[in-house]
Amino acid sequence: MIHKSIFDDVGLFDESLEVCEDYDLWLRILLRHKIALIDKKLIKKYAGHEEQLSFKYWGMDRFRVLSLEKLLQMSKNIANEKVQVIEKELQNKYEILLKGAIKHQREEDIKIYEVKLLSFRLF
Repeated sequence: MIHKSIFDDVGLFDESLEVCEDYDLWLRILLRHKIALIDKKLIKKYAGHEEQLSFKYWGMDRFRVLSLEKLLQMSKNIANEKVQVIEKELQNKYEILLKGAIKHQREEDIKIYEVKLLSFRLF
């Protein structure tokens, strides 16, 4: 459950993202607010149907990367330890996408993710 004032603070779904807009919203919430777990089943989730977005797009992590990169651009307003967590997760996502690009012989994507990973090693 989320109080509506949270949305006033962090904004709503980023409609420019084709998918993973919920991931993006949760990250923005986590940067500014504490969260807690209600350790009780409150809903039933149905998944695995052909129409779900996770089957429509290859490399869902590409969209998660966009969200993480967007957060890093706002890093002036983010505590250093949170920036480090974002960078670590971003590096993990780059590695996943690089492996997928190599596996599927996507030469352009291989170059993109190699350069992105190299940028972490330069600092």
